[in-house]
Amino acid sequence: MKKSANKQGGMRVYTLDEIKDKHIGKRGTRVREQYEFEMKLSEVGDGIRHLRKQRKLTQEALGEMIGVQKAQISKLESNAGNITLETVLRVFSALKVNVSFKFKAH
Repeated sequence: MKKSANKQGGMRVYTLDEIKDKHIGKRGTRVREQYEFEMKLSEVGDGIRHLRKQRKLTQEALGEMIGVQKAQISKLESNAGNITLETVLRVFSALKVNVSFKFKAH
């Protein structure tokens, strides 16, 4: 890790990327890529929760709209368990959200 001149009150200040590099792994490593992927999934769950509440829907009501149990919505929002892309797309459709994907080749 290269040293930076970022000091605050005599203490060394690290960037978030420096901390991730040291404790999770460098970008491109399997562990780091898995971490980044899970973080993005977490953001999707947080977004769904926010949109659901904004539309004043319970997890049960949203589940009924797309034909799944409340537990599936809960798992999706908390990024727990295996949720299919089809379910995620049905949730976004029920919430009237346009979804686009960005693919990047390595």
